[in-house]
Amino acid sequence: MVGGHERNGLRWIADAYDVGFTLTLSEGLSPYELLRGIGAEEPHVVPLTRSAAYELLTRNADDHISDLDFLDWEDEAEVARLADGGFLPDPPDTIVRAGSVAGWAYALEEFQCRTGTYLAALSRAGRAFSIHRNAKGFSRVGYALHGEPVTSFEPGLPHLTNGVPAEAALGFVVGADEPGDVAFLRFLEAESDLWIPWEETEAELPAAAFTGERL
Repeated sequence: MVGGHERNGLRWIADAYDVGFTLTLSEGLSPYELLRGIGAEEPHVVPLTRSAAYELLTRNADDHISDLDFLDWEDEAEVARLADGGFLPDPPDTIVRAGSVAGWAYALEEFQCRTGTYLAALSRAGRAFSIHRNAKGFSRVGYALHGEPVTSFEPGLPHLTNGVPAEAALGFVVGADEPGDVAFLRFLEAESDLWIPWEETEAELPAAAFTGERL
């Protein structure tokens, strides 16, 4: 691992995705099952690196595709594949990239939180968690089990909980010395012994584009 990430099995995500992110974990699913569970059609799933997804997500609609560093814009087959998947010509609202680790599927999403909306469906095989931080620094955690939502809460703000209190549902109590999303990532590391390799998340992962919803 790089830069001490091996000692921060999930917590590094909060630093690497500092503008806003969603991490979703679905027990017992494959990456493709996770993507299908949030509405992706498998023929439209395209392998993308994080940097490529970021370029597609943040480009201006009137920019020529030749400005994309990762793409050979004269490769008509690749351009067509991205267009069929909804990545081009206009920037999608969000791109979800998915991988797997130790019996779980995970999804990473810059800025938005599409996966969190589908958390109950993503828990059909066991547990599912979503950890979201928006651009203003507010965080939200969701937990579902066997197809049913259990709790949704803002760490440290129990009055904003929907469902079972976090302490009762998970045994989670946020401390006062770190951001709530970081505290929950630390909690998941300890409870589930999970860590996601940083290098894997930077490399190509199956990705799906979604447009038409601001989530």
